[in-house]
Amino acid sequence: MRSVCYLVLALGLQTLAAQPAAQTPVADADALLAAGIAAQQHHDYRSAIEDYRKVLAIQPETAEARANLGAALAESGDFEAAIEEDRRALQAAPNQIAVRSNLALAYYKKGDMTHAHAEFEAVHAARPADVKTAVLLGYTDIKLEKDADAAQLLAPLEPGHESDMDFEYVLSLAFIDSGKEADGVPRMEKVAQATRSVDAYLIAGDARMRRSEFHEARADAEAALAIDSSFPGLYLLEGQACDAMGDSDASVPAFEAALRADPKDADANLYMGVIRLKQRNFESAKPLLEVALALRPGHAQTRLQLAKLDIMTDKFAEAAATLEDLEKGDPNWLDPHVELATIYYKLHRPEDGQRERDIVQQIQARQQQAGPHKE
Repeated sequence: MRSVCYLVLALGLQTLAAQPAAQTPVADADALLAAGIAAQQHHDYRSAIEDYRKVLAIQPETAEARANLGAALAESGDFEAAIEEDRRALQAAPNQIAVRSNLALAYYKKGDMTHAHAEFEAVHAARPADVKTAVLLGYTDIKLEKDADAAQLLAPLEPGHESDMDFEYVLSLAFIDSGKEADGVPRMEKVAQATRSVDAYLIAGDARMRRSEFHEARADAEAALAIDSSFPGLYLLEGQACDAMGDSDASVPAFEAALRADPKDADANLYMGVIRLKQRNFESAKPLLEVALALRPGHAQTRLQLAKLDIMTDKFAEAAATLEDLEKGDPNWLDPHVELATIYYKLHRPEDGQRERDIVQQIQARQQQAGPHKE
């Protein structure tokens, strides 16, 4: 659902020592280790890396230098090398949780969520009270589409951490993505308000739209636009909310702004095309809908709108062909049947028209029997 994430945790990698190591037979190694630690503490990672490598050239089995080298490499952005050093350090000291945490963070920063999850899981098992690790483990669950697992992990830890916005963001995202939007949305809006996070407002607003809470979705969009009007997706959200509320005077400029920001926004083209279709401005509607379909070939809703355009311009045979194809793709989708029921009569196919009417009644009866959707 989303291209930007609020999660900006203190991902500081851990240096295993703050003081120089005890005396060793090789005084140079001792001094280099101390120099590396000092450089790392001052964020001079290049010097730290050089010093640690010199130590390891003298004493390859120095676990402290190996672990600190992995941390320094990760801080400098060389995640592959950091992972290699952390893994070698763990071979020598498999129970060193600080090193395993560094390894998990290196995988995380690299974007390898599968391996990050496995390492965070091991760290969490060793340190179940460490909320930062739990948050990162939960976030990797979400990235691996195990949203319910993230919610189950984090929900019991919430008492006492309600003011931790990183924690609340991941928990609310887990709730929203696992279908518990009633639990997740208020938390996400709390994060948005506390941190002025445009991304959090957008996530909450999208969820509000899915819940048909259009006034609230519009409020989220407007709050986010007041912070950063250039953020992708905000004008689209505002337009969708306004359109759903029947406020076309507000939806049109919102969709136009979305198209100015990104002419290749498929949804903005689709919504603007639908509005022009309702206005019977066919010349404007057609290119918008065609662009939307070119951006998302085969998109069912866009094809439906193009079929409606064909109907309005008396191209009944073309419309019927499209609708019949949509009907085959999803026999329980009501709209194609409704449109076909009318078109078949225009095409002098009354038996087919009556069949479609019967199907419409059957689908509507099933929908009424199922009742409103429940979360």
